[in-house]
Amino acid sequence: MSISQMISYKILLKKEPEGGYTVTVPSLPGCVTYGESIEKATEMAKEAIELYIESLKAHHEEIPNDEGVLECTLRVGISA
Repeated sequence: MSISQMISYKILLKKEPEGGYTVTVPSLPGCVTYGESIEKATEMAKEAIELYIESLKAHHEEIPNDEGVLECTLRVGISA
């Protein structure tokens, strides 16, 4: 694969009760993968992103990026 530009994507890792991590890529809807460790999960995420982008290119679709995306965390209270 020839690399002509680099694109950065934020990923979210969620620790699973049975072990390992589920990874989602918010800017790429449906791009989800899993790894037994954080290292393996991020490796799998890179591969999933590359395959997702290949599919977008094959279908002549726009490749989204995280440009202009703001990240924040909200805390909300819940009743007991």
